[in-house]
Amino acid sequence: MTLPLLLLDVDGPLNPYAAPKARRPDGYDTYRMLPAWWADRQAHRSDTQAKPLRVWLNPAHGPELLALPYELVWATTWMADANTHIGPHIGLPELPYIRWTDLFGADPDGLHWKTRDVVAWADGRPFVWVDDELGPQDDEWIAAHHPGPALALHINPRLGLREGDFATLREWAAAA
Repeated sequence: MTLPLLLLDVDGPLNPYAAPKARRPDGYDTYRMLPAWWADRQAHRSDTQAKPLRVWLNPAHGPELLALPYELVWATTWMADANTHIGPHIGLPELPYIRWTDLFGADPDGLHWKTRDVVAWADGRPFVWVDDELGPQDDEWIAAHHPGPALALHINPRLGLREGDFATLREWAAAA
């Protein structure tokens, strides 16, 4: 039996970057990181040295994700950097990742810039995609262009993954 895919974004679901700055969420640890994609993006914006990102990670998320009946895949701008900067802090092994065709590119139909690549990468397999930037147009496009079961699960970037989200993931996998 092939497990459904769980396509994981980092910023928003695992790193609740939009939480109030003065208060780290309960259960989270703070890290300062300088992944390659961030350094490159900062270099294009100014001629000063890139500042590390503040990242909040909950070490309980790794074991909770590994306990789910999914094949885990990074679906994040962090790409390979997620395996060195994120996974070790939450107890995840090295995971495959989606290589984006046009990082942060504008979509002609107003889709999230990841949506087409996510569907292509899933290649008909059942999947759940957790991300904080999904909209109704992404849901509609996925339903029209992906032949298998799929769920685009929007995560509030102020809160990150919560127990209710894990319950949704378990329920969806049981029904897929």
